[in-house]
Amino acid sequence: MRRFFLWLVLLFLGLVCVAARLKDPYSILGLQKKAEGQEIKKAYKKLAKLWHPDKNESPDAEKKFIEINQAYELLMDPERRRLYDTTGQTEEQPNFRKQHDYSSYRRFDPFDDIFSSFGSGFRFNFKHGDGINIFKKQSITFKSYQNSIILLSKKQPYLILFYSDWCLACAHIEPIWRRLYEELEPINFGMATVHAGHETELARKIGVKTVPYLIMLLDGHPYHYTEPSLSMVSSLDFIRSKFPHKLVQRITEENLETFLNGWMDNKVRVLIFGRLDIIRLRYLTVGWEFRERAVIGYVQMDRADTDSIRTRFSVSNKVDTLLVFHEDMHAPVASAAMTDLPYPTMKDIIEGNKFLVLPRLSSQSVFDALCPVENVRSRRRLCVVLVTQDDPAHDPSRAALREYASGDQARERDRVRYTYIFREKQVEFMNALTAGSGSPVETNHHIVILWRKDQNHLKYEWLEGGWEVEPEKHNTSREVLKETVQRLLHSNQPMTYETVVQELFDEHAQGIVWRIINKLVSVQDYLRDNITQDDIVPAVSIFFTVLFIVAGGYVMSYLVKLEEERISGSQTTFVDQNGKITPIPQLRIHELRGETYNGLIRLLKPGCRTIVVLCDPKTKPKLMPKFHKACWPYRKNKTLMFAFLNIERASAMEWYKRILVLGLPEPRDLNINPKNTIGTVIALNGHRKYYCLYHAKHPESIFGTAPSPGAPETENLRRRHGHSSISGDFMGFSDNDSESDSDVEAGDARKDSVASDKPLLNYYSNILFEDQLLEDLSNWLDRLFEGTTHRYHINYWPDWPGK
Repeated sequence: MRRFFLWLVLLFLGLVCVAARLKDPYSILGLQKKAEGQEIKKAYKKLAKLWHPDKNESPDAEKKFIEINQAYELLMDPERRRLYDTTGQTEEQPNFRKQHDYSSYRRFDPFDDIFSSFGSGFRFNFKHGDGINIFKKQSITFKSYQNSIILLSKKQPYLILFYSDWCLACAHIEPIWRRLYEELEPINFGMATVHAGHETELARKIGVKTVPYLIMLLDGHPYHYTEPSLSMVSSLDFIRSKFPHKLVQRITEENLETFLNGWMDNKVRVLIFGRLDIIRLRYLTVGWEFRERAVIGYVQMDRADTDSIRTRFSVSNKVDTLLVFHEDMHAPVASAAMTDLPYPTMKDIIEGNKFLVLPRLSSQSVFDALCPVENVRSRRRLCVVLVTQDDPAHDPSRAALREYASGDQARERDRVRYTYIFREKQVEFMNALTAGSGSPVETNHHIVILWRKDQNHLKYEWLEGGWEVEPEKHNTSREVLKETVQRLLHSNQPMTYETVVQELFDEHAQGIVWRIINKLVSVQDYLRDNITQDDIVPAVSIFFTVLFIVAGGYVMSYLVKLEEERISGSQTTFVDQNGKITPIPQLRIHELRGETYNGLIRLLKPGCRTIVVLCDPKTKPKLMPKFHKACWPYRKNKTLMFAFLNIERASAMEWYKRILVLGLPEPRDLNINPKNTIGTVIALNGHRKYYCLYHAKHPESIFGTAPSPGAPETENLRRRHGHSSISGDFMGFSDNDSESDSDVEAGDARKDSVASDKPLLNYYSNILFEDQLLEDLSNWLDRLFEGTTHRYHINYWPDWPGK
């Protein structure tokens, strides 16, 4: 029952299609009989979107949609439209062209193999009258697409149709696809199909959302067909629109001279004379295949501004004509005239004349074509290369060699090719040729004869005497060249030099600007083909989000730049003897106060330390350069911060006194003279709660070591807290009881120094100058990071006074 029901449904659909009769196409599209092509297209697109069965739920939508497409096809075909306007006949009526088929909607027989073998389930077979399934016959895989089709599309445009089983629309367009194949395959179009259900990866890569789906592949880039329905007219319009705009140029009397004189781009010129006002697809495909070697122009013969061109080259206006030009713009080197120029004929003529008489070695592909590899010495093929520059002054040399190559030497073209090269553009190639000891010092206007043994190795020989163009010397150069070429061709004599060359620079490659422009155009085409109205809102949202992020990044970078300029503006400068001003980079040094206390000390991360120097406004200008110099080697250490403490602030001295008391082993009243603390450096570890002290009178600075761990505690305490040889001045203590001991010990130190014949350091003196306070800071910092300085541990960090 299920199969019978499906059969009835398909039979009903087939009868509906057969019963459809095309009414007045003008009334269907709402047009007048004088409507032009653009008006017809505009009306068709509007009605097709309105009545598409997928978007219109009306029961008459499908029937109306069929009528719209049939009316559009009729009016866009000039011959069918003329026949309808004169006789009122449509293709449904008898005696119309028997070869025409309803392109978009096939009338297939519902009994024609609807069901496959018993028990295998229902699927469409897509068979035509010859019994061959064209979709399966032309089907390709993702692997063949990647390895073959993309490479072939550089020379041959490809049409690829995505289909699947259970697709009624795929069955409807099978006749259109077959007709496209019959029309396009003879003019060098590649045709392929892809089963979207089997090749899901390829469908996802292309961006296929539904079937049937048509794309055109040019040079590896897919162009998407976006019309609501597929017909012969719309598909051919789509194909024509995707070729490059100036692939085949229209030539008139105004631009003929410029066109024929443009051969300095190393490409031949081809003129095609035709009678139609449009450029035929076969001209576009031949232009696409030979776009690297030929520039093609189209001359419409029935125009008034082309009569002189036809007369100039004696072209008949009754047949299509093809002319190929080399350097001589007055006489074509090849021609063909036929009522309908076939593609193979055009291809053979251009292929046989695709190089100029004297072509330029402008890329590796040209080099391979003109100078092929021949590793057998007896059959070696020679390439005669004239070294010039891209300068009009070198035109006489090139013209002389061109005349020589086009004369009696043309018969040797199968084994000898005459070319030239731009020295300044092929620098690496020329460096390889001039590496030999006998190479000419000045290679301009010299000829080198090459023989390629393999892809990179070649043997060569420089022509003796160069290539002279002066009348009295030119004949001698010609004779020497002829004799040298004959000797190398007909003898097994080895050539003088051998070298290894790299690939030639491609002079025709697009620059980065054009590559960016082409990429943007490709992105635009992709977005236009793949983004629907439902995707616009998310796309716009993403665009503005990205724009906001970019703008925010720009603002942040601008603020950073302002900060860097502010910092660089505050840097000190050095003026050398020549008057050159050089900025001296500085450390980021903060002031330790109530606002920065937590960030510099209490909230430090584990492993981080802050190094603080004590000073006042008067001594700061002298101490800071010394402090900066000592700390500069550690500027890139991210675990260190640097600061200064202004001892004139009462809160600063109160805080300093508190941490000193917390570091004492026993509580003690301290009398601190702020002047004695100038030059003190404190290294504070906020996380582990300890600090280290540096001062010029600190025992560590004098003796170069910390109190010995093995010494008695009383000795250690004495050395730490004022009972050492220098009392407690390194902490700023003012203890009168210790002054006599200090004097005695200092005197003993002087005696010891004199006895040992060593100079007495100022560190041992009770009098220190401000510029001497930080002289030993660098050594102390080394010991600090080695871990050999003494650490004064405290239980907590006190609050900043007054905060």
